[in-house]
Amino acid sequence: MEDLNELTKVRLKNLDKIFYPRIEVSKGQVVEYYIKMAPKMLPIIKDRPLVLTRYPDGVEGGGVNFFEKNAPMGTPDWVKLKTIYSPASKRDVHYIVCNDLDTLIWLANMAALEIHMPFSTINNLDKPDFLFFDIDPEPPATLSDAAEVSLLLKDMLTSFGLTPFVKTSGKKGLHVIIPIVPENSFEKVRAFVHEVGIALAKASNIVVSEFKDTKKPGKVFADYLQNSPLRTMVVPYSLRPTPEASVSTPLEWSEVKKGINPSDFNIFSVVKRTGDPWKGIFEKRCKLEI
Repeated sequence: MEDLNELTKVRLKNLDKIFYPRIEVSKGQVVEYYIKMAPKMLPIIKDRPLVLTRYPDGVEGGGVNFFEKNAPMGTPDWVKLKTIYSPASKRDVHYIVCNDLDTLIWLANMAALEIHMPFSTINNLDKPDFLFFDIDPEPPATLSDAAEVSLLLKDMLTSFGLTPFVKTSGKKGLHVIIPIVPENSFEKVRAFVHEVGIALAKASNIVVSEFKDTKKPGKVFADYLQNSPLRTMVVPYSLRPTPEASVSTPLEWSEVKKGINPSDFNIFSVVKRTGDPWKGIFEKRCKLEI
């Protein structure tokens, strides 16, 4: 663990603390994981106000875990922040922006096992540069059903001239994302995603496109609701607070098939993946004609 301290200006501590007890993954291993993933993560989360879920006692510690938007007291002065006024809480929120390895290591050191990002950047908060489909199966529907729906969605989006990308959610579903030119409002983008979801529901009897139907057993919800200002998705390559330390993992479309298992994509297996399915994603921005 001493080698880790030589890599960063972050004052690392308690690196032997176990964060994932069932597989005995320590805080030091989490820090190492994020260091290895940084070249793939940083280009995507650059200039985005982040939201954290922190687990200071690990995922099964029985202690407090908490959702955090505001940079905590003691945040180093070298950590980039973006202040955004929150009408809901009627105060300024100082969001963390992670554009470098030291900041990513600092997040891991704070037990930010889960990192979430919005669909726009600090330079253009009101205009999304991603549109997002959360393909969410309700048991007994499985990730295999989500894969079937995602492939149908891919064909539909491709027929519109769009270039979709896909990742596991790290839990039970899949996320389909399209990089877009940031010129439309969230309202317009959300309406477009909703319309596609309605068309998808007409094409497949296991798909539902309305929030009221999300808990129907055996259905797959094409969720459009996150396409809103400062709503978020878990970032590509983020860990999740599951017993097996699963990871929200970018996939090649050829990997999206029946039998896909979310637990196959975890802290141990993802670092061994040599490719980067989302490499150069912003070079493939689509112009959304709506």
